[in-house]
Amino acid sequence: MGSDHEWQLSPRSVGRPSSLLAHKLGLRHVWMFAQGSFVASDVEQLKQAIAECKRLILELPEHSEKQKDTVIKLIHLRLKLQELKDPEEDEPNLQVLLEHRFSKEKSKSVKQMCDKCSTIIWGLIQTWYTCTGCYYRCHSKCMNLINKPCVRSKVSHQSEYELSICPEVGLDKQDYRCAECRTPISLRGVPNEARQCDYTGQYYCSSCHWNDTAIIPSRVIHNWEFEPRQVCRTSMRYLALMISRPVLKLKEINPLLFNFVEELVEIRKLRQDILLMKPYFITCKEAMEARLLLHLQDRQHFVENDDMYSLQDLIDTSSGRLSCSLTEIHTTFAKHIKLDCEKCQAKGFMCELCKEGDILFPFDNHTSVCHDCFAVFHRDCYYDNSTTCPRCARMLERQHEESQNP
Repeated sequence: MGSDHEWQLSPRSVGRPSSLLAHKLGLRHVWMFAQGSFVASDVEQLKQAIAECKRLILELPEHSEKQKDTVIKLIHLRLKLQELKDPEEDEPNLQVLLEHRFSKEKSKSVKQMCDKCSTIIWGLIQTWYTCTGCYYRCHSKCMNLINKPCVRSKVSHQSEYELSICPEVGLDKQDYRCAECRTPISLRGVPNEARQCDYTGQYYCSSCHWNDTAIIPSRVIHNWEFEPRQVCRTSMRYLALMISRPVLKLKEINPLLFNFVEELVEIRKLRQDILLMKPYFITCKEAMEARLLLHLQDRQHFVENDDMYSLQDLIDTSSGRLSCSLTEIHTTFAKHIKLDCEKCQAKGFMCELCKEGDILFPFDNHTSVCHDCFAVFHRDCYYDNSTTCPRCARMLERQHEESQNP
């Protein structure tokens, strides 16, 4: 690059010998910095070289090879300047701060943004940490400036959603300040742009609100709406940590939802059937050895109750994924009880009213179950209010006899 034939006059440089000389001397100076042959321990010298490099880029012909080379050299210079400003030190692998558990990252190639200063984390030359609880990321130099506690602690102490749709109170109620860091904000963007979080309804500055999007629980429950909305960084992390937690009791929050969403009715029936199958499995050695209930290990609440839902359950219900997976699991469970296992088959019922037909199970579609003794009958034979359960009648008679003959 330093040979004289590279510096021939071009139409742009005619009449400007000083510009040509600056090109030659400036590029050589920049090249020496970028290659490291020049001992650059002085930050001011690097800043001067960067400024010179910027000027050369503007003066060189657009899209020319020399301009492209100069841009690459500018990148090297900036990285070297950052390295001098933030030299890598022997940082601890784990730090605890404001309930965050920060782990030192090993990755050098993944591009990340610092949640504190909102600038790029250059993994090649900078030390950075990630909270193992809420995935808050920051430079090591920003650690002592963090003032936001770990969101996972909020999830542990307050596992519930805001169920009002965008509960806005107004920017004036916030004193025209960011709801989190209290930086002055306004809708006109002076001094900082006010950005609304659709989950909390409050306004935030651009450092606390990066225009991330998330599905809002209140909109799902009340409107069955799954369009992602813009939320602040804290809300984004909170919703991400809460998404699989079964904290939504739909029949209390919005029972009418089952009247309008057929998929929810199907899911509820499948869950009720699985709860009826559970007693067969916990008393069956083969089922325990096969660990059949682990088919639902990602949705453990499905084997505990039939009325609690997570936000992920509702998202998967809307997309159809939950219905498919739950139907497949239901088929597997029913096959074990009715076909594969003789011990489970022996726990079936005969309809005592008609005394006809195959063996009945409480999760069959054409059956009815007595709510008192859990005996199973054909649906056409037994009606909850009008038919007397033979098994309950026998039990009452036996109790009466025992009371008469102590």
